[in-house]
This record gives sequence, C-alpha cells and structure tokens, in this order.
Amino acid sequence: MFADRTDAGRRLSARLHHLRDQDVVVLGLPRGGVAVAFEVAQDLRKPLDVILVRKLGVPFQPELGFGAIGEEGVRVINESIIRVAHLDPDDMDRVEEKERAVLQRRAEQVRTGRSKIPLTGRTAVIVDDGIATGSTARAACQVARAQGASRVVLAMPVCPPEAVERLRSDADEVICLETPADLGGIGLWYHDFRQLGDDEVVELLRRAGARPMRVEEVRLPTEAADLPGTLVLPGETDGIVVFVHGSGSSRHSPRNRFVAEVLNQAGLGTLLFDLLTPAEEIDRRNVFDIELLAERLREVTGWMHKQAPAARIGYFGASTGAAAALWAAADREADISAVVSRGGRPDLAEVRLAAVTAPTLLIVGQLDEPVLELNRAAQRQLRCENRLDIVSGATHLFEEPGALEEVAELARDWFSRHLFS
Repeated sequence: MFADRTDAGRRLSARLHHLRDQDVVVLGLPRGGVAVAFEVAQDLRKPLDVILVRKLGVPFQPELGFGAIGEEGVRVINESIIRVAHLDPDDMDRVEEKERAVLQRRAEQVRTGRSKIPLTGRTAVIVDDGIATGSTARAACQVARAQGASRVVLAMPVCPPEAVERLRSDADEVICLETPADLGGIGLWYHDFRQLGDDEVVELLRRAGARPMRVEEVRLPTEAADLPGTLVLPGETDGIVVFVHGSGSSRHSPRNRFVAEVLNQAGLGTLLFDLLTPAEEIDRRNVFDIELLAERLREVTGWMHKQAPAARIGYFGASTGAAAALWAAADREADISAVVSRGGRPDLAEVRLAAVTAPTLLIVGQLDEPVLELNRAAQRQLRCENRLDIVSGATHLFEEPGALEEVAELARDWFSRHLFS
C-alpha cells in the first residue's frame, strides 16, 4: 500500500529515471493525479502541468465515448464508434459544445492565468493516482499526442492488469507499480486517499514552477545497518533539516512530511529517515531508548555533513524524537545550528539539556497540558537561545484546523533565521 499520493509519487518516480535525459513534461490528471505527478516532476527535475480532457459521450449512452477533447481546440474522434452508433454531426457538435464549456471552466479554475506548457516534440509523461478502467487515461494519451507530443508515457501507482494491456495501444510506454487482479477501488491502495480540491491543484502547480526540487531516496550508513531515507534539496541550499520522528512513526509521517514541504518551499533541504530497522522496532524498548536514537541520529548527521559540507544542519524532532534531537545536539561534534521540537518530550533528554548550544524552539499545543508543563520545565534548564511557542487550541498531534500549518510556519521562520547565512 501507499502512505499517500506523495509516497506513491516518490516511488513511481524511481521507475522513471530513464527519462531524466529526455525533453519531458510531466502531466497530472486532476485532481489526485496532480499530487502524484508533482513528486515525479520534482524528482526528475522536469516541468509540471495538468492535462485536461473531456470524453465525448454518445448521447443515448454517455458512458460510451465517441471521442475526446483537450485544450487548444484539440479533438480526437473514434470513427468506428460514430459509424456503429449512427451519430448525426449535429448531435456530436452539441455534445462537444457542452463538454468544451466544462473544459474551459476547469482550465480557468486550475490554471489561474498560467499558460499551458507546449508539448510539441516533447515526451509527455501522463500521471494519475490510479486507474480502474482507463477510459480517461486513454483519452489523455490521445489528446497529448494530438497536442504534438512525440512520445507518450503513462505512469500510475496501481491499475488492474487488463487495463494496463488496453492502455499499451495508446501510450508508447506504460509504467505501473502494482497490478492487482482484484483492484477493489483505487482508495483501498492508500492509507490516506482524501480528495484534493482545485485550490490544492493550483498550489501544487505554483510550487512546481516556483522552485525545482531534487528528491532522492538514500541509504544512510550506520554501525547497525543502512537506514532508508528521503533527501529533498531545493537547488543550492545553505540549510538542511534532519527530521527525527517519534515513537510509532516513521519517515512517512504525514505531519512531518507536511512540515518538510513547507521548509522545502522556503529553500531548506530536508532529510526524513527511519531511526530503527524493522527488526529493532519489534522490541518496543528501542523506540524509547533515547540514547540509542540519539547515537543513530549522530551517525546520520555525520553522513549529511559529508554530503553537504557547506550547509548548516538543523534538527526537527517530534514527540520522543525531540528528546533524541536535543540529546544529539548537545554533542558539539554534531555541529547543529538549530533545533525545533514539535510536541516534544525534552524531559527524556533532561541530563543533556544544559549542554545544548543550538538555538532551540519548543512548540506545544495549548491543550496538550502534560507535555506543555514538561516543556516549560525543560525550557528552564536550557542555557542556549530558546523560545516556547504555544499553538492556541491545539492538542498533541496538532490535528485541529490550521494547527499544523502554524507549526510549519514557526519552524520555517526559526530555521530560516538560524540556518541561512
């Protein structure tokens, strides 16, 4: 299963690296496909756009398409369906007029004044978050080719095998990660499959155009084992934030990844990694062994310094991960320039707090009363520059509307201040 569309996009992009040297435009099928396509475009360092299509349905059987339309007046017609259905040109024109109006409204909603990226002579990589029957994807392939694409690649995380075979007749290459015989619905293959709104599609397009990102799945060498991680670098950056997740979480934590994306857009690099191996996680004592986690973090930090020797490194710790971050930051050899704790347990690093020299920001929810008191007590022991920010109306996981956004903004401002030269 995929954690969410971000996870699916990053895993899908690993199968598309052979396209890096080609003249590629990544095209997301709105809405969910755009979130997957965003990660692909970031990893390949290629431009992102949407591909808007409308199926032209036979008037008396709308689910049967006699063609499709796209932007710039593109029209693809299936002559065999027209003959079998005995369609009248006037009926076809009325269907097209109606669908063209819908297409125009959708374009205005998601493009918000942006020009469509030309496809002429380029490779169009069409991405969706999953395909059930493939009718829309087939239409998208046909429209992309009609818009001048010299090659069409269709990529998706999940699709039944029979649909994959049908799609090969419309795309030059079809790439799918999972091909279950019993699909049972696209959403069943995601832990988080919430619907995206047009405003989120607009934001993804804005972000893609604002700053190119390099996304790399890495293996981090430690004494115990190589640990998996995701490194995101927005071009040349002076600051990189290493995320330290809490107990019961991983590098796929949706909350940490949301904060990481906000930091990326501010020009900060991020590294999210798993602190423990699957075998180590079985023993729950390891999850709360702060000294072990801090040592693991120090090893990863040393690797990060070697990869980017000129960059300043910060820690973003959540829950018990915040204790590990503070414990590791107390070691001057780690050379840490800033620490942010989200709903952290700094009390678990109490014996090391006075040795922390990196400027430290503690963020706690107003309604997370026990943890708030622990952070107040910890703040009194810190000797470095520090601040305690309380997010109004928030509980421990910051699930309330706007709470996590406030956390991300506070972290962004703190790291920007202390990591940028």
